[in-house]
Amino acid sequence: LSLPPSHLERVFLRLGHAETDEQLQDIISKFLPPVLLKLSSAQEGVRKKVMELLVHVNKRIKSRPKIQLPVETLLVQYQDPAAASFVTNFTIIYIKMGYPRLDVAKQCELAPTLLTAMEGKPEPQQDSLMHLLIPTLYHMKYPTEPSKASPFVLTEKPKTVHQLLEFMLDVLLMPYGFVLNEPPSRPAPSSPQGAVAGAAAGQNLPQPPPGMSLYAVKRVIGEAQWSPEQLEQCKLGIVKFIEAQQVPEVETVVHLVIASSDTRHSVATAADLELKSKQSIIDWNNPLIINKMFRVYLGDIPLKTKGAAVKRELKHEPVSTRVKLKILPHLLRSRLAAECFPANIQVVYDGLFGANSNNKLLSLTLQFVHHICVVCPDTNKPLGLMLLNGLTKLINEYKEDPKLLCVAYSAVGKLSSRMPQLFTKDIALVQQFFESMCKEEADVRLAIQEALSMMVGAYVNLQGALLNLMEALVAAYIGKPEVQVRQVAMKFASSVFAPDHVPSRYLLLLAAGDPREEVCGEARRTLRSLSSKRTEKEGSKPMPSFPEMVSYIQEKASERMKSPAKYIIGTSTLPFNPATFEEIILYLRMCLAHSAGATPTSQSLIDMQDDAPLIGRYIRSLLANEASPKGCETSPVQVYMDLLQQLLSAVGGIPVMYCLLEVVSVCPPKLAARFAHKIDWIKGLMNTNKEDMRELAAQLYAVVVSTMSGNELKTAVQNLIKITKDAHSPETQHGAILALGYMVGRYMSRRRGLIMGDTPDLDQMSATSREDEELITMATKIIGSFLDSGSPMLTVAAVTALGEIGRNGELLIPGDGDGFTKLSLVDNLLARIPSGKETGKMKERAIQTLGFLPVGDSEFPHQKKLLQGLMDSVEAKQVELQFTVGEAITGASIGTCSGAARDVWTCTEDQYCPPQNVKNNDVVPWVLSSILSKYIVSQNPHVRQAACIWLLSLVKKLSEHKEIRVICKILMNAFYSVELSQDVASKGLGLVYELGGEQDQQELVSTLVETLMTGKRVKHTVSEDTEVFQGDALGKAPDGHGLSTYKELCSLASDLNQPDLVYKFMNLANHHAMWNSRKGAAFGFNIIAAKAGEQLAPFLPQLVPRLYRYQFDPNLAIRQAMTSIWDALVTDKNIVDKYLKEIFQDVISNLTSNMWRVRESCCLALNDLIRGRQADDVIDHLTEIWETLFRVLDDIKESVRKAADLTLKTLSKVCVRMCESTGASAQRIVGVLLPILLDKGIVSNVAEVRSLSIQTLVKISKTAGNRLKPHAPRLIPALLEALSVLEPQVLNYLSLRATEQEKSAMDTARLSAAKSSPMMETVNMCLQHLDVSVLGELVPKLCDLLKSGVGLGTKGGCASVIVSLTVQCPQDLTPYSGKLMSALLNGIHDRSVVIQKSFAFAIGHLVRTAKDSSVEKLLQKLSTWYLEKEEVVYKSSCCLTVHAISHYSPDVLKAHAGVALPLAFLGMHQQTDEQGESADANLWAEVWQEHVPGSFGGIRLYMTELIAITQRALQSQSWKMKAQGGVAMATIAKQQTGSLVAPHLGMVLNALLQGLAGRTWAGKEELLKAVGSVVSKCSAELKKTVAGQPSVRQVLDLVLKECKKESLVYKMAALRCAADILEATEEDRFQEMTEILFPLIRKNQPTSAGSPKHDDDDDEEAKERELRMEVLICAFETLGKAWPKTAQMQSRYQAEVCGLMCDRLKLSTWRVQLGVLQCMKAFYQRLLLLEQDQKNSGVLTELLSETCTALASPLENRSYSSVRTEALSILELLLKRIEESDQWDCLAEKSRQQLQRSLATMETDLRPDLKDKAQTLRRKIQGLP
Repeated sequence: LSLPPSHLERVFLRLGHAETDEQLQDIISKFLPPVLLKLSSAQEGVRKKVMELLVHVNKRIKSRPKIQLPVETLLVQYQDPAAASFVTNFTIIYIKMGYPRLDVAKQCELAPTLLTAMEGKPEPQQDSLMHLLIPTLYHMKYPTEPSKASPFVLTEKPKTVHQLLEFMLDVLLMPYGFVLNEPPSRPAPSSPQGAVAGAAAGQNLPQPPPGMSLYAVKRVIGEAQWSPEQLEQCKLGIVKFIEAQQVPEVETVVHLVIASSDTRHSVATAADLELKSKQSIIDWNNPLIINKMFRVYLGDIPLKTKGAAVKRELKHEPVSTRVKLKILPHLLRSRLAAECFPANIQVVYDGLFGANSNNKLLSLTLQFVHHICVVCPDTNKPLGLMLLNGLTKLINEYKEDPKLLCVAYSAVGKLSSRMPQLFTKDIALVQQFFESMCKEEADVRLAIQEALSMMVGAYVNLQGALLNLMEALVAAYIGKPEVQVRQVAMKFASSVFAPDHVPSRYLLLLAAGDPREEVCGEARRTLRSLSSKRTEKEGSKPMPSFPEMVSYIQEKASERMKSPAKYIIGTSTLPFNPATFEEIILYLRMCLAHSAGATPTSQSLIDMQDDAPLIGRYIRSLLANEASPKGCETSPVQVYMDLLQQLLSAVGGIPVMYCLLEVVSVCPPKLAARFAHKIDWIKGLMNTNKEDMRELAAQLYAVVVSTMSGNELKTAVQNLIKITKDAHSPETQHGAILALGYMVGRYMSRRRGLIMGDTPDLDQMSATSREDEELITMATKIIGSFLDSGSPMLTVAAVTALGEIGRNGELLIPGDGDGFTKLSLVDNLLARIPSGKETGKMKERAIQTLGFLPVGDSEFPHQKKLLQGLMDSVEAKQVELQFTVGEAITGASIGTCSGAARDVWTCTEDQYCPPQNVKNNDVVPWVLSSILSKYIVSQNPHVRQAACIWLLSLVKKLSEHKEIRVICKILMNAFYSVELSQDVASKGLGLVYELGGEQDQQELVSTLVETLMTGKRVKHTVSEDTEVFQGDALGKAPDGHGLSTYKELCSLASDLNQPDLVYKFMNLANHHAMWNSRKGAAFGFNIIAAKAGEQLAPFLPQLVPRLYRYQFDPNLAIRQAMTSIWDALVTDKNIVDKYLKEIFQDVISNLTSNMWRVRESCCLALNDLIRGRQADDVIDHLTEIWETLFRVLDDIKESVRKAADLTLKTLSKVCVRMCESTGASAQRIVGVLLPILLDKGIVSNVAEVRSLSIQTLVKISKTAGNRLKPHAPRLIPALLEALSVLEPQVLNYLSLRATEQEKSAMDTARLSAAKSSPMMETVNMCLQHLDVSVLGELVPKLCDLLKSGVGLGTKGGCASVIVSLTVQCPQDLTPYSGKLMSALLNGIHDRSVVIQKSFAFAIGHLVRTAKDSSVEKLLQKLSTWYLEKEEVVYKSSCCLTVHAISHYSPDVLKAHAGVALPLAFLGMHQQTDEQGESADANLWAEVWQEHVPGSFGGIRLYMTELIAITQRALQSQSWKMKAQGGVAMATIAKQQTGSLVAPHLGMVLNALLQGLAGRTWAGKEELLKAVGSVVSKCSAELKKTVAGQPSVRQVLDLVLKECKKESLVYKMAALRCAADILEATEEDRFQEMTEILFPLIRKNQPTSAGSPKHDDDDDEEAKERELRMEVLICAFETLGKAWPKTAQMQSRYQAEVCGLMCDRLKLSTWRVQLGVLQCMKAFYQRLLLLEQDQKNSGVLTELLSETCTALASPLENRSYSSVRTEALSILELLLKRIEESDQWDCLAEKSRQQLQRSLATMETDLRPDLKDKAQTLRRKIQGLP
């Protein structure tokens, strides 16, 4: 539309003439766009004219905000690329003016156009357009589904989107109510492209709000700044825009974060919710998001490196703390944020030291630091350094919240473990932390402790000066009072220094004596562990050398003695507290052992003693070095001894005492002498109160004294003998006895040495020795005298002392005879072993002593007796003791050759070689034959076990002995015959195997294999007198004798009448105590199989399966033994695969073994075997495995059941995994698995089997997919059956006992549970893969299930499967639909409503796929059932089925409407007398209403069918159905009021009348009502005569006949029916009616209204009265309606009727009065006497006077206004009709007055209408002529 110049004038004129806003708007809409286009005109005049015009328009518009501008057209014009910029500049002015004037809907519609218009326009204009758009966003509507087109199409416009998002960000950052203070001197703001914003002008710029630049603020303020409320709406609009996902999430995350920090609740909440919903979708490691967040957080930081600085006006400020608090938690989620350097460190410094930071921000920042420490790469040096500086600065300066300090400290800890190199050089930091730890409060102290513990790692490689610094630091803090400080210092000492670093070990020793467990425990652990630290500290030893450590300790000890750190106890002063001192001593002993080349230990003295000879060698070398002159320093050994003495003098400790004894004993010649002057001190130690201490002291005393010269020795012995006689102090006696023993022993040993050696000085020796011998004999006898002491302690001492003497030489006492002899000694000791009174220690010492006697005495006379005694002393349950016995037997049997004779301190057993010239008293052959012939074959298991231990001891100690080598094979069998599962026998076998020759070895292997394979072993023959138990192990038999032999066991079992007890007893007898004693463990051997690998190879196929299985034996010992055999045998990794078949066979066949242990081990072995196997490995065994395991899962033993359960679960997983794979094997696996699970699994009566089978089936169905198809016909029915089988039986029980309502609710719940069960899930999986190939097999099974299925779940499941089939394969299902339908119909009368509904639901779907003929049959059947069956269940099932068909297959129902709808129509009228049936009626009504065009039309449409079915109903045998038919008929009649014509009318009526004939039945009244309504509505039609249509007369005859029936209720219905007909047809049958009615009225005389109520009336009478009244009312109603219009009848009956009515009015209740009044009204309405042509004033006067008198009562009835109303209306009618017929004279004066009186009472009536009416009538009567 282009305008020539002349037109501009016209536009001007029209503008001038526009008077109203509407006219102005029209003109502007039409001409504004073309006028604007004129601006591009070349002619100056035109442009000028246009400008004038525009100025005029602007003035007019400004004052009228309602006027709309043509924004849409203008926007199109604005976007025209050809338009001149002059035009567009003006166009946008009007767009900006017009857009806000549009209504909201229009604005929303144009919003996308605004965005489109932005493309390629100058920036200020773009800003203006966005300024218009943003407020509209609040009102925009976005589609809910993502599929629908969204209003904004933004994908093609990345630039526009970028600008829009930037603008939105600025809007969100804009604070509410911000005012920009511009300085006055500045030029107008220009776009940033303008060069005006130079540096000169930029000096005094105003301050923008946080997060924004000056330019951004101006953009957002625009030309008209938004109010705070508008701004809030804008922000909400932006959030909505983001929610609607108009732009990608990545772009808008920052917007949401900023919006969530908004100060207005509405915006913050909306954004928060949106953020939370997207939390999981957003990738917080996206650089786009994170960089944006950092940019917003930090603002534009001027970086020195960048060349051009950002212009001041464009520089963004950092955001406010409020926003930072929202951004930080999101940065914490991002790994990338922690790695973004330098932004991350800027955020940290800003949070820690920023001007606006607060505690909350500080806390989040510290969390961010932790995040950085965890995530950042450890290569970024500057980052780590800056973090560390920041944290240390914070720790130094910040003092407010201890919690934050804790976080800061732990951040330092984390940083140290991440970047240790930052810390290594900085020991000052450690010192600072230690120092803070001493000062800070408890919480912070813990945090520092944690930080320091983490920092330890940074210092492990310190060297040189730094290491020394650290040492000083730890030393300074290890003694601080705060336990945490000590703990950390201890940790540094143990971790930073090498294990052989002396000073740090010393610090650890100080810590090891700490009173607090957490410090000392850790320190001791560090000191005791021989760590693998050697790897860390190359070249360092596991502990310092002995001399270094000793000298350091000495130096420190002397320092401490001079300082306050010393420890005073009693009279003595120690350098350390006792605990520390003891630790120091033990550590020195460990260093000593280590330096000597032994293993350092400080746990057990016995183990320590084994190392003594080695230590002796080292000490001797130390002492030898010392001899060379080396200055004045004291020797380490001497210092060590001094320290020991120092501690012992103050606090005795047994380990310390031992250390002293050891160091002196290993080198007596050099060291014992140093104690010569301390004899008394040692004697003092011999009197302490600790028994072990005295024993050690006695040994020390003996060592020291033995080194002295002869005389002193004698004195000492005499002295000791004297002390032993002092009975006051048993402790002293104890010490003295032991000292005597040890001294004499040492003496004998030395003497023996001298005799052996060729000493020249024999004469001198014999002289002294005689004296000595007397002394020794005396000493021995004195010791012997204590054997019978009352104090066990002294007895033990005596036994020990005698043993010590006997070990070293001959006892100088007679062999036998009276007094103390060798024989009496042996007897005494032997008697103690089996005694129950003695302690274990006593027995041990007695056995040892016995073993020692033949060692020192080559002529010992009772050697064999002693050995025999030892062997006979076996007690039950004393395994530990048998090792001692074993050692004693070994020693005693080789006598003088035994290593027991050596000096244990200086000589090891291996080094010992017996002296040459001693008589040999070796009885090994005799001992071996005894053991083998008598003890190994003993029936008593304890004896066998003991014999085995003795043999083991003999074989081990005497492996070189010729005898042992000779009888190698016999030994083998001996060991073999003892339980193989026992350690000892197997170890013995190993030893024997090594000793034996090749043939023996071969034989041993084969026997071993046979036992493993068959489990047979050497049998023990049992005779009558075999002793099964020892002594009285089982108590006494009834006759008082001990029970021990087999015979006795048998007789006892038969006495108890439980023969099977014999087996139990025998089992007990065979049961061995397992033994893990220390001595047993000392016999450490490798088991035979390891050496016999190649000999066992041929047996592997039989062995491997057996061994494999044995590895899982429940018996730990067997398991360990077999595992070690397996490890020794099986070197090849693939051996299991190689023998897989054999292993499977063995395991599966033994799963059902009759021993539970075998069953359990097989289960566990199988569990291990099947893991990770491929399908082909397992498939052949699968069926058998599953079936057998199902059996084992019901095992009698719980542990077996558990094992089977475990294996089955594994098997299930393995099978499911196999089914997942593709290929033929998966198909085969499915084929193998399903039959087992279906036939054996889900039908099992074991709950666990069922549940496992179902779980497996469900998983298989998910993974196997299409492979299930061939199995569906089996799988689906089986699972459906399982639905019921697996339901708890209690539900059926409850269901039977519940009420209908409860049952229905419960069944619904049960069915929904079944449908959501795993079985149904599996069924649904299968259904997805069905097709026609499978249906043929599946459908018959479904039909069977429907017919024979028992449970609710199964039936419901079947129905639901059928529905699924109709949906998934409708065409394929057609041939089978009929079958399924009949099956469903058979079951539809289920007791459970829920099942009825399910079946109906299924039929409703199934009819879609069925043939028409089937549907027709179905509906016919339902119809027949409905009409003929009496039971409620049939009716309800018909209803449910038809309703389901109508609901789910409406088209099918339409096709068969002729059958279905009439049935529905009849059903609608079902009577609702019993509860629950109204629901059916409603459902029927729904079906009817859904399928007919309105009820009226429906009845017309299906009239014939409806009448047919109602007739059937009326002819039904069931009264209920008849009544229903009647009601239905009545509905037809009522609905078709005027339109029921022939032939239908006749059909209807005939049907009804036929029903009326015959006797009365409940509900027959309905027929009468129907007849009444049909005849009254169609009276006109009935008057015509039509064939087959009864006349009114016939109908009346029938009805009147019914009126004469006896039943009052029925009679009333008949009367009402007759009345309706008579009233409608105006027939005159009054005479017949009077014959019925008059007697009724007269007979039913009610009590008068006012008569008093009788309280004793019971219910029956009240009901009777009620009924009589109803009859009366009905009679009057009928009388009124039947009152004829014929003069003859009227004149005959009028007086009588009037009399009856008037009588009744006076004496009746109000309801009867009302009925009478209504009748009276009808009477007077039709009374012919009141017509002009029928006058008879005499009669009329009579009637009126009677009536007026009678009316007085109702008119004056105050209680019931309805009575008054009715009476007034009669009066009104009378007056009106008298007036019309002009018979006023018939109304007598008396009557008039009476009426006036009655009306006067109504002056005060409460109802105004009655009051007015009464007044009117009264005036009318008053004014009568």
